[in-house]
Amino acid sequence: MTTLDIRGLHAAVVDDETVTPILKGVDLTVRSGEIHAVMGPNGSGKSTLASCIAGHPKYRITGGSVTLDGQDLLAMPVNERARAGIFLAMQYPVEIPGVSAANFLRSAAGALRGDPPRLRAWVKEVNQAMALLEMDPAFSQRNVNEGWSGGEKKRHEILQMEVLKPKIALLDETDSGLDVDALRVVSQGVNRSVQAGLGALLITHYTRILRYVRPDFVHVFYQGRIVESGDATLADTLEGDGYARFGLRDEPAGGRS
Repeated sequence: MTTLDIRGLHAAVVDDETVTPILKGVDLTVRSGEIHAVMGPNGSGKSTLASCIAGHPKYRITGGSVTLDGQDLLAMPVNERARAGIFLAMQYPVEIPGVSAANFLRSAAGALRGDPPRLRAWVKEVNQAMALLEMDPAFSQRNVNEGWSGGEKKRHEILQMEVLKPKIALLDETDSGLDVDALRVVSQGVNRSVQAGLGALLITHYTRILRYVRPDFVHVFYQGRIVESGDATLADTLEGDGYARFGLRDEPAGGRS
C-alpha cells in the first residue's frame, strides 16, 4: 500500500522578485487504488498543487510537508521523485523535436529502473499498451508531441503512465481537448492502472470524465485550499449548482475551462 500524504502545504509562485502565495494550507491523502478528483474554478491552485508535488522549480514551498510512504518528497530533486513513484501527466505536454516516442519511453524506463529494459520484451509491452489505447504502432517513430493533436498528446501521457508504472499519478486536466472517443480510451487507461494499484489525483474542470473514471473522493479546491470533500455524488452536485456557495457565481462546474 502506497500513501501520498500532504499536510499543511503552502506554496507560492516566484516571478523575478515577486512571490505570490497560491497554496494556503492543503491537507490530502492519496492511497494505492484510490481516485481523488480535484475540482474548482480557474486560478484556485489545482495545477499548482500537482506541480509542487512533482517538483516544478517555478514554485516555492513555504510551509507544510509532502511524503510518499514516509519519504520526504520535498527534499528530493525532480528525478528522485519520479524514481520514488510520482508521475505527472501534463496539462500542456511539451514538444521534444528529434526524439522519437519509442526512444523517449525506453530512456525513461531505463532512468527509472536503473537499466534499459530488454528491447524485444519492451517493444512487445509498449505495442500491447498502444493497442489498448487505440494507437497505431507507427506512432512510436514520431517525434514526441511534435505536430500531434491534443488527443494524441493525452493518449501518449497515459501510455507513459501505463508502461512506466508509477505509484501515484497526478493527472492535470488529462481530459482537456479530448473528443468523445479519445476521452473514452484515455479513461479506460486510467481505470486499468488504478485497478492494478495506482493511486490517482485527477485534476479536472469537467464532470464528463468522471462518468468514465468514477472517483472515490471529490475535493473542491478554492482560493488555494480544499474547502469541501465528499464522494462521487459531490461532482454531480457541482455540475448542477456550480461553485456559488464558495463565493464564485459565474462559473458552473464543467462549464468553462
